[in-house]
Amino acid sequence: MDASYQRRGRLWSAADKAYLIDSILNGFDVPKLYLADFTYADSKLNKKRLPYAVIDGKQRLEAIFDFFEGTVQLNSDFVFLENPALKLGGLSYRDLSQNHGEIAEAFDNYNLSIMSVITNKEELINELFVRLNRSKPLTGAEVRNAMAGPAPEVIRQISKHDFFSECVSFQVLRGQDLNAAAKIILFEYFGEPQETKKASLDAFVLAASKDRNRLELAGRRTYSTLDDLTGVFLPKDRLLLSAGVVPVYYWFIRSIKQRQYRIVREFLVQFEEERWENRQKAETAGSRGIDKQLLEYDRLNRSTNDLTSHIERVRILAERFSRFAS
Repeated sequence: MDASYQRRGRLWSAADKAYLIDSILNGFDVPKLYLADFTYADSKLNKKRLPYAVIDGKQRLEAIFDFFEGTVQLNSDFVFLENPALKLGGLSYRDLSQNHGEIAEAFDNYNLSIMSVITNKEELINELFVRLNRSKPLTGAEVRNAMAGPAPEVIRQISKHDFFSECVSFQVLRGQDLNAAAKIILFEYFGEPQETKKASLDAFVLAASKDRNRLELAGRRTYSTLDDLTGVFLPKDRLLLSAGVVPVYYWFIRSIKQRQYRIVREFLVQFEEERWENRQKAETAGSRGIDKQLLEYDRLNRSTNDLTSHIERVRILAERFSRFAS
């Protein structure tokens, strides 16, 4: 179920999954599942040599499998509409099988509506996934991940770098790593910071896919620089609690000498401590002894995707690091 265009799994909470089971047991309609059907002929898309691949419905299938396997139980307020007097809240599939066999059997026999999609064109499957999810709260990163062309694949490869799997400490379930990866590749593609709002990133993915050589060069440069960043930051580094700092730290560290990498984390820790102390002063002591440059950095940090914010935050870091390193 792990096609490249798919949202990552395990996004639904246990309550969300149980609510789907509630719908099935009470006979409500469940939205169609869309499967890529590889049983008719060999396909270059069938990299795992399986008969089907999920296009849309991954979260629903995970919920059903989890109920079967006992990791999800019915919500405590579950009501079986055919017989509301039955107290079934909190029960597992095994409980139903042992004590309410007819209800478990109804679950076993529930017919999911499945649409079979036969195509050898990945861009058509990607387009179908995006269209099916337009009315759902997909993140910008998830939509871009399903776009056609080579850019989404390059972004995916960058997001798999050790920097994202080992160093960052922000959540990545909704594609935050894909989003950060897209931003730093965007910087490399143009050779300087850029605006990183959703519209800009979407436009970049479409445009970059038309210049594969330039895109691949940007990807290689990004990967190499992330190798350096992985040596700078610690595992699950507290400096990387927010995805918004990644493009700024990336471009700042990219601009300094390699021999300075050994002191850059110490500088960033001190910088963040000074920012915190400066905010406390500003709240309690008015304007006396306040570092206005740090307040300006805080202000810029509220608009993390603006071009000016990227440029000025990198400039402030570079200026203060120059003094720190001298």
